[in-house]
Amino acid sequence: MLCFDRTRVASDARRVFLFLFLMTVTASVGVVTPQVMHFDEPLALASGARLGHYHLVVETYGTLNAQRSNAVLICHALNAGHHVAGVAADNPKNIGWWDNMVGPGKPVDTNRFFVIGINNLGSCFGSTGPMSTNPATGKPYGAAFPVVTVEDWVDAQARVADRFGIEQFAAVMGGSLGGMQALSWAIRYPQRVRHCVAIATTPKLSAQNIAFNNVARTAIQSDPDFHGGDFYAHGVVPKSGLRVARMIGHITYLSGDDMSEKFGRSMKAAEYAFGYGVEFEVESYLRYQGDKFSEYFDANTYLLITRALDYFDPAKATGGDLARALAPARCGFFLASFATDWRFPPPRSREIVEALIANDRDVTYAEIDAPHGHDAFLLDDARYHGAMRAYFEKISIVPSAVPTRMIEGQVRS
Repeated sequence: MLCFDRTRVASDARRVFLFLFLMTVTASVGVVTPQVMHFDEPLALASGARLGHYHLVVETYGTLNAQRSNAVLICHALNAGHHVAGVAADNPKNIGWWDNMVGPGKPVDTNRFFVIGINNLGSCFGSTGPMSTNPATGKPYGAAFPVVTVEDWVDAQARVADRFGIEQFAAVMGGSLGGMQALSWAIRYPQRVRHCVAIATTPKLSAQNIAFNNVARTAIQSDPDFHGGDFYAHGVVPKSGLRVARMIGHITYLSGDDMSEKFGRSMKAAEYAFGYGVEFEVESYLRYQGDKFSEYFDANTYLLITRALDYFDPAKATGGDLARALAPARCGFFLASFATDWRFPPPRSREIVEALIANDRDVTYAEIDAPHGHDAFLLDDARYHGAMRAYFEKISIVPSAVPTRMIEGQVRS
């Protein structure tokens, strides 16, 4: 009689599956497991509130060198988190959101760099946020979780760097909202950053962008299942509001040309149904994106992060003078924008470039004629990735008291 351990067989099968899967993923960092860092020292927030006894979920890739000088911090955008690259240990289908950028031999080469991804405060992917237990009540924070800003996130990230013993990052990098965090690092901690890499970002939101965020938040707050942000106690999720919020957001991430190419006026059936259901393929796509988002994202987190986007405006403290706001920065800069990105279009990146040049800072700028709109920063594009690779290859992993001049005032257009 043949006996076998079903648990062991299942475990072995999983390992084989992971191995075969990884063989198909070029230059992957492999299977990764996050760590949780606990902090007892209260964090003072821009709002005047203080957050104590919080934790942050962190993932790392590559090896920190003996001098602790080869670290790169990747800052995430709205619906991403700490899982930047590789395959999640608890879900083989969960590939890091910037896996095409980070890994062995990739533009951010983990054979050279020690890369850190941090899930920000207020997020819903494991770090302390609205879903976490409020120690004062023993219940989820919900609506009581304090409003946070980009600057608050950066201060929390600095504590993670302290925990690793990293005095200075070789680079701090991010796209979209992540790019705002990278800029904030250069301003708030100028001696701790040798290079700032800000992709598809902006020095502040336009009125139109604030309006989009407001409509998305209103959709969530108007959902009867929202319950003022304390829906956890009612055992419900404001899925309808989340669906609409995601649909609105997703439209802004794509270019008109990209949507036309993908969908045009294609329909699910040959003739009009003369009703109000889903008839066009673009409607079906948006519904799918909204449904998927509502299953995994937290409504309060959406409110928090979009408000942090609204509040980011480093020049507010300098009377609107962006050059003065960026004056404390001492690092080299790489900025990239995409011609079809109408959410954070190239002129917004050029504002940052011009402000840096006014401060005699070293800046490289790439404007990529890619068709994919704002989401282009996440996608494969040979010119974009080539520019990123070239920049990171020139980043020294030797620590410096004052970052060296890498590219003398180079601006690419």
